[in-house]
Amino acid sequence: MSIQNESLKLKKNRDFWLHLLLLLLWIAIGAGLRFTHLASKNPSTIELATLIFSLGNSVQTVPVEQAITLDKLLQPLQPAPILGIREVIHNLMTESTHPPIYFALSHWWLKLFPANDGLVSLWAGRALSALFGVVSIPAMFGFGWLAFRSRLVGQIAAAMMAVSPYGIYLAQEARHYTLTILLIIASLCCLVVATRIIQNKIVLPAPIVLIWVVVNSLGIAVHYFFVLTLAAEALVLLKFWLADWQFAKKKSEGENSPSPFLSKSWWRIYGTAAGTLIGCLVWLPALKGASDSELTKWIYEGNPLSDFFAPIARLVAWLITMLSLLPVEGQSLPITVASSLLLGIFILWAVTIFIRGTRRQMQQPAIRLSLQVLGGFILAAIFIILCVTYIVGADVTLAARYHFFYFPAVIVFLAASLAVYWDHSPTEGRGIGTFSLIPFSFMGGKKTVSIILLMGLIGSLTVVSNLGFQKSKRADLLVPIIQQTSQVPVLIAMVHKTHAETRALMVLALEFKRNKGLLKTAKNSPQFLLTHKDDDSQPATDTLSRTLSQMPRPLDLWAVNFNAPIGAESQNCVLDSKSKPKVTGYKYRLYHCL
Repeated sequence: MSIQNESLKLKKNRDFWLHLLLLLLWIAIGAGLRFTHLASKNPSTIELATLIFSLGNSVQTVPVEQAITLDKLLQPLQPAPILGIREVIHNLMTESTHPPIYFALSHWWLKLFPANDGLVSLWAGRALSALFGVVSIPAMFGFGWLAFRSRLVGQIAAAMMAVSPYGIYLAQEARHYTLTILLIIASLCCLVVATRIIQNKIVLPAPIVLIWVVVNSLGIAVHYFFVLTLAAEALVLLKFWLADWQFAKKKSEGENSPSPFLSKSWWRIYGTAAGTLIGCLVWLPALKGASDSELTKWIYEGNPLSDFFAPIARLVAWLITMLSLLPVEGQSLPITVASSLLLGIFILWAVTIFIRGTRRQMQQPAIRLSLQVLGGFILAAIFIILCVTYIVGADVTLAARYHFFYFPAVIVFLAASLAVYWDHSPTEGRGIGTFSLIPFSFMGGKKTVSIILLMGLIGSLTVVSNLGFQKSKRADLLVPIIQQTSQVPVLIAMVHKTHAETRALMVLALEFKRNKGLLKTAKNSPQFLLTHKDDDSQPATDTLSRTLSQMPRPLDLWAVNFNAPIGAESQNCVLDSKSKPKVTGYKYRLYHCL
């Protein structure tokens, strides 16, 4: 007996170190991917907002209605040691639509890094998000282990998170998504534990209630879209409440049985909901301000009902990128077609694998409940997205970043369906789908899991190489065009409505700063002009004409996203007739002012 105990102890010891080493491997791979080429891409406008507000600066300090230098335009990106958390919160709540927790953390984080050529370090701004993204890998291991009582599910979930292209994309943005994802994982863990306890008809322990309320309150304080996570969780709990109510109703026929509303196992859930509601109500005025803000009106501008299937197609595309991605964005037609075809074949094959795996796992009582909870959560999240898009009219499918609130649930759910294949062949149980004969269906389970992870890795390399999830404003393409075309002083003019346009112009200025070695002469260092426009476009035109009249000639005017009459002819400026390449995010015209 002692020999058996010793052998069992050695086996447990060996398993522990094996799982630890595997987890460290996923963490190393995930960290390497997230920090690769971290500062090589030009920043997006929302990343600039993160950096500016984290410094305690304001975008409104940039002058409008006058020509300014590159350094003046980039002044909000200059660190100021005298600014503290008070300025961070004040400027953020005044000028933006986000809660302050992440920006306060980012403020302290950025103080650890020196300025880069007088400006805040873009690498440092993204590194905090990347770091939280790395932490999400062991967090997913814990989530999978807790939800399914399986280290194997935890390992597959951690590996999938490490190489998820969507996860890499979020981690390489100087934004608060990865911190929110950590809180979403924690909240979902509480949800899984709560539903398990409800099924066992026992009372939810008070420490779990407290942790759940604190996590949910922090989630709202990091990103308002955490509300969607809570809404999806509420729908899942509602399903269980209705099931208990139906059961109690049947049981009470002829008996005096209490309803689930009065059940002790549900009272702690009600307390959690009340505590979470209080944590949300604190931000209610700010939430209303965010929905009314000019900065968020772009998601209301479309008409999803007129193009009914486009939001659904985008939703499916974002779901696919959580698993894999190939170069289909901004590439030549042959590469785009080949990548799309290969990705389509892989997804069709993977879907049948996941369906079979899920059906097999649903036959196991020990993990059926967690699959139902997470599957219900994912369906509820998709339902909420479609309701917000088609009923409210806010098309949240327009941006991939808005889908982070159910991303961890997708990963761990797929990991659970894959775990069944590790020691089995996916060819067992043929006939479960119409795609049984799709290529690769003959392979063993370990190879199946390996190929899915390999496709995720290829997708991650696609993202870090800037072949996928490219920035919405490609300043890295426009600035070289300006530098190579103009041999005389340059004025870049843009219409201004909110500080979103200010930041779009700052992205261009930053790219000039990064490419200063390409400047042929000092004359190529541009000046910038923001002309304010309300409903009437005439003031913007007048401002441009007045500015042009005050500038020395010769001059090249680059009108970038200038959606107002230019009227440059009155200032002896001639439109350049040569065709120029299209640039994502920037519509531009060149005028030669003689």
